Amino acid sequence: MLERWYPWGWAPNVFAIDYAKLQALGYKGILFDIDNTLVHHGADATPKVEALFRELDAMGMKTLLLSDNSAERIQRFNKHIGAPYIAEAGKPDPAAYRRGAKMLGLPVEQVVCIGDQVFRDIRGANRCGMASILVDFIRLPQETHYGKKRVLEKYIMACWRRNPRWRDRLGNIQK
Repeated sequence: MLERWYPWGWAPNVFAIDYAKLQALGYKGILFDIDNTLVHHGADATPKVEALFRELDAMGMKTLLLSDNSAERIQRFNKHIGAPYIAEAGKPDPAAYRRGAKMLGLPVEQVVCIGDQVFRDIRGANRCGMASILVDFIRLPQETHYGKKRVLEKYIMACWRRNPRWRDRLGNIQK
């Protein structure tokens, strides 16, 4: 029952992922969530995030921003990155993920989705057969409260960690 929310892999953040290994596994495209995945909610892209996108581009990996945010918010974040994007995606609707793969010119089997939310990012990717990687959500040190969904996500991830059949379907994807 919980398997529908299990990610294919986990990493503490987007910078800890071994993208060369993903590429060696046959993945050619990545759909990224923005808020709390790449940057703190509402923040602009950082130089480190911009460098990550340049690195992925140099590797030949295609990237797309898949977000429930407005186009204006994504364009502000994307100013120095220039990745294609889908605004107001309606996650976890699998149609948005399929559309993202199509925009990259790739079948869903060659695309991985990276996000911080089990009930949106991971669930949507899983619903269309796309690989998914959950990263810990970004929060500022002074932020001590987080929503009820995050508590449920902790429970789901505790079950995932105890289940070798589902854990790390991508293998160890961390650097």
